Amino acid sequence: MAAPSSKPAETILLVDDDPEVLSLAADILRAAGYAVLSTRDPREALRISRAGPLHLLLTDVVMPLMSGRRLAEELRSIRPEVKVLFMSAYSIETVKDYLILLAPEEPFLVKPFTMIELKSKVRAALEYHSPFSQPRVSPDEPDHD
Repeated sequence: MAAPSSKPAETILLVDDDPEVLSLAADILRAAGYAVLSTRDPREALRISRAGPLHLLLTDVVMPLMSGRRLAEELRSIRPEVKVLFMSAYSIETVKDYLILLAPEEPFLVKPFTMIELKSKVRAALEYHSPFSQPRVSPDEPDHD
């Protein structure tokens, strides 16, 4: 049994339209000691993000209602300090079609993932300190939401 940590749990806002992915990821992250807020609705995620501490947005890239990129942009307009970790069943190359450009070392989680991959990518995202960590969107590109 692990000794209790004196450090408060980091809070992760988890957003995925697939209920099985959402449930599995939330269970893994809670077991790892994170506080997890989860929803299938990106609009609800924005409402949730306004209350209490929030350290990381873990979001699917391709979702109905709102893309993960748009969600991250809107969240960062409210909470600019929040880190973002994108996940997708699509490759990083395909994700670029959704106008999400990541720095080469920036964490990205490919689905399906293992428990170890999820925890490792979340930790890497929380510790990522590059000034280029925000998703970069070309101003000349149209929004595909």
